[in-house]
Amino acid sequence: MSLAFEHVTLGQRVLFGSGRAAEHLAAEVSRLGAWKVMLIASEFELPMARQVASRIEVALEHHDVVMHVPVEVAERARTAATDAGIDLIVCVGGGSTTGLAKAVAMTTGTPILAVPTTYAGSEATNVWGLTEAARKTTGIDDKVLPATVIYDAELTLTLPVELSVASGLNGLAHCVDSLWGPRTDPINAALAAEGIRALAQGLPLVKQDPAGPEGREQALYGAYLAAVAFASAGSGMHHKICHVLGGTFNLPHAQTHATVLPYVLAFNAPHAPQAEARIAAAFGSGTALQGLQDLRATLDAPRALADYGFTEENIAEAVAVALPAIPATNPRPVTADNLTALLAAALTGADPATLTETALQGAQR
Repeated sequence: MSLAFEHVTLGQRVLFGSGRAAEHLAAEVSRLGAWKVMLIASEFELPMARQVASRIEVALEHHDVVMHVPVEVAERARTAATDAGIDLIVCVGGGSTTGLAKAVAMTTGTPILAVPTTYAGSEATNVWGLTEAARKTTGIDDKVLPATVIYDAELTLTLPVELSVASGLNGLAHCVDSLWGPRTDPINAALAAEGIRALAQGLPLVKQDPAGPEGREQALYGAYLAAVAFASAGSGMHHKICHVLGGTFNLPHAQTHATVLPYVLAFNAPHAPQAEARIAAAFGSGTALQGLQDLRATLDAPRALADYGFTEENIAEAVAVALPAIPATNPRPVTADNLTALLAAALTGADPATLTETALQGAQR
């Protein structure tokens, strides 16, 4: 079989080094010739952000950061940036902070320097997301791709183990979804597989020794690869479901991804044998699902959507909103019935193996 595909590599500078965030940020601000810098960080992250920005002059600090980036929050940040004549945005934090910086860049065209403190991966994609009237909308715009990402594993040392696990599994979800995303190709598949390997190696070390640098660096490296693969392959079934759960029901982002992932993997894997084999090999396991479940057991990962406020009464609305958004390229046809079964299993933390086609057919008899 001949090899034929189209691949786009996004142009972005990456600076990786523990303990070097302030140094790298100062060098990048100087290189870009910026005069009026907007520093975006949540109130919780602000002390760390000020340390990172200690070698530059900041014209405006902005800490009105909200999960899933509500439109009204984005508008306030855009107005603040425009009124202050900002010519560079520096965001220090997790996915919500990066998302707000992207919302500003989308309308102003202002470049972003992103300094991640979690494994969310948003910093390495040209994907934006906004929430309005309980609906989360996402899109692609190269204006929101940060010009430079500064990775410093020391900035993740204070991330609690529980949140580190959820955030890292969110990164793992980027990898898995990339293997059957609408634009998947051999290059992003290779990146995704290496991302799975790095996260599967790094996250148990983070749990075992939260203050140790090795696990944190591996997890950060894996999260970057995951995001690059995801930006190339596009959003698949897993992310479409999780965007609905987050935007419509305000479920926490990382924990939702961590909980839903094994159910989507169990649902799709039998219909995507090449992807299944690649995931299994990256885990060093006999099957993809076994590899993921072994890792989740080691990490004591989030188990049930019910733990985060999702209810049985919410399932029908979630199915109605998510179903039209799931790509037609998904390896297994998605119906209202089997998507309902998936969410019902994720609600309670049931065994993901119940989502295999044979099990579903047996349950419907």
